[in-house]
Amino acid sequence: MSERGLLSHQVAGMTKEKTQWKEFIEAISVLQWVLSFLFLGVSCSILMVYLMFTSLWPLSTLYFIWLVLDWQTPEKGGWNKRYVRKWKVWEHMRDFFPIKLVKTADLNPNKNYILGCHPHGIMSAGGFTCFSTESCGFAELFPGVRATLVILAGLFRLPLFREYIMCAGMCPVSKPSIAHLLSQSGKGNAVVIVIGGAAESLASAPGINTVVMKHRKGFVRVALEFGADLVPVYSFGENELFQQVIFSDGSLGRRLQDLFKKIMGFAPCLFVGERIAFLPYKTPVTTVVGSPISVPKRATPTDEEVDHYHKLYMEALAKLFHEHKVSCGLSESHKLQII
Repeated sequence: MSERGLLSHQVAGMTKEKTQWKEFIEAISVLQWVLSFLFLGVSCSILMVYLMFTSLWPLSTLYFIWLVLDWQTPEKGGWNKRYVRKWKVWEHMRDFFPIKLVKTADLNPNKNYILGCHPHGIMSAGGFTCFSTESCGFAELFPGVRATLVILAGLFRLPLFREYIMCAGMCPVSKPSIAHLLSQSGKGNAVVIVIGGAAESLASAPGINTVVMKHRKGFVRVALEFGADLVPVYSFGENELFQQVIFSDGSLGRRLQDLFKKIMGFAPCLFVGERIAFLPYKTPVTTVVGSPISVPKRATPTDEEVDHYHKLYMEALAKLFHEHKVSCGLSESHKLQII
């Protein structure tokens, strides 16, 4: 039996053996993640402001004092306590789709890495589950390497929510934050960046494999400055989890999305899942980690060096996509579009 056939057989067997209770727990686990992604940050902010006008105002006051004192912690590696990563709920979330992490090459624990994760999708379910939880076995596949998913810096300004995401080991996707992880935390660090960001999320739709990175070279420059090897990562199935209304370029809807993205740093997507609007489609997501690209350390990298390693990275990403697309459920005719 082929590897793909064996995997399909295992998934089918696992699905067949699931009880209704197990399926319910999986659905609730995914739903809490989606609702947390969408509403938890705003809800925490509203709660803390509301408490300021109640008899519990000392709690908010003490917290905001703590917030000021702890303001720079996210950009200094966050917290060492990462117990949220080990919650059982993430295993149920993994099984819902299911999500699988695939290793194609070893990562030397005596080096540092920047992993570029593609595509963004609506919520980066593959990136979050594989690199910000222990449910997919990253630590076992890559012993001695510690993955840190870096996300929108503005999220670390939201009261209470910032503590929650730091307990999951996440840090801001900012130059000081990445520099700290690559220079002050020893070796064996893998900084995971969803390169396409908000712009890529707007292109997310079933059947589409588009990544935004032709003009995104900042991560390559940082890799050169710290001598961190570049590793392409592709999450097959990520774009299949939600249906999205995609506005054409120049339309009023797209202009409003671009304006919001410019102001807030992220883009509001109009999407719908398979059930109760927010629950995604039960589509397998396979996150494939490619081979590292050796990058020299340059205190002041030239534009030519940045362009060279950026080109090597794009070629490696395209190669990774085409080598694994069929085994991950795509047809041979599927193409990867890099914009």
